[in-house]
Amino acid sequence: MKKKQQHPGGAADPWPHGNPLGGAPPGLGSWKRRVPLLPFLRFSLRDYGFCMATLLVFCLGSLFYQLSGGPPRFLLDLRQYLGNSTYLDDHGPPPSKVLPFPSQVVYNRVGKCGSRTVVLLLRILSEKHGFNLVTSDIHNKTRLTKNEQMELIKNISTAEQPYLFTRHVHFLNFSRFGGDQPVYINIIRDPVNRFLSNYFFRRFGDWRGEQNHMIRTPSMRQEERYLDINECILENYPECSNPRLFYIIPYFCGQHPRCREPGEWALERAKLNVNENFLLVGILEELEDVLLLLERFLPHYFKGVLSIYKDPEHRKLGNMTVTVKKTVPSPEAVQILYQRMRYEYEFYHYVKEQFHLLKRKFGLKSRVSKPPLRPHFFIPTPLETEEPIDDEEQDDEKWLEDIYKR
Repeated sequence: MKKKQQHPGGAADPWPHGNPLGGAPPGLGSWKRRVPLLPFLRFSLRDYGFCMATLLVFCLGSLFYQLSGGPPRFLLDLRQYLGNSTYLDDHGPPPSKVLPFPSQVVYNRVGKCGSRTVVLLLRILSEKHGFNLVTSDIHNKTRLTKNEQMELIKNISTAEQPYLFTRHVHFLNFSRFGGDQPVYINIIRDPVNRFLSNYFFRRFGDWRGEQNHMIRTPSMRQEERYLDINECILENYPECSNPRLFYIIPYFCGQHPRCREPGEWALERAKLNVNENFLLVGILEELEDVLLLLERFLPHYFKGVLSIYKDPEHRKLGNMTVTVKKTVPSPEAVQILYQRMRYEYEFYHYVKEQFHLLKRKFGLKSRVSKPPLRPHFFIPTPLETEEPIDDEEQDDEKWLEDIYKR
């Protein structure tokens, strides 16, 4: 019979068949080596320290992001409510659970994008639902100094909640001044159509003025009032050339001076703000669907809005805000406008695609069976204009009035 191997201390050897796999012969005080760690579980103190440092940096970065603004809590809750799936992954109706309720909403309305129609609806809705509609008597000052931003944010933040504040003003970062970031909504439209509407509105107003024989912009000289739109565009008049055609993006980019300079920086910052701070940016060409989604997302403010909008009496009143005496520019002039509005169109199509994705998630189909082709852009050459773009205090309306007084 084969004799059992004995341990130096006299006991039987616990490893009678040799050393354990990957380990050294066991000895006194060497029990840790008897059960070696698997290769993927081995790490040193240096590795452990690196992991902890990475975790600390991530936590600090997350905290900094929240303290420097970040999306409002309502938008985070809403994204969780909608989920991350696309329409292809989620064909069913939206869940029936109740949406979170924001008590602070800002509609920093873009000029000539249906804002007067929406404000008329908001006046009716505020009385019907009992929320505080806060408007401003200042209509033409979209860019503010730092002190003006602080003062406006303070006035808005102290308004009785729930409130909906509306004014023509470029995006304001409430978090920058220590305030709670509200939820933003807005509506935009095709950039060329918006420009044409504004061009003729400044000259001839809408049907309300037409009926009362009122002249829009009384200080405008007659030769300027009846300036042919094609001549304005083709002859590079300041009103029809860069950078004054860069109009929509600053409403979403913000108050930074670079937000008024046509370029990638302002475009990307506007997109970022749309993603992080705007509950909905709708398309005026599909206004009824915009109102449907607003009613779905913000029922405390917009419940019943579509029935009011479709009411014959309200439609009659809304039609009075339509710009009069508009004419269509030549194809050559329109192509030039496309070139000068390159970044505006990039932003417009980005917003439109996001809006259509949101509609599909709620089962709304776009009425346009075949989407129109995007205009072919050329890189526009810089245009010499009389308009200084680095003056923060200068206002759109005031600048044009100064030109017409010459």
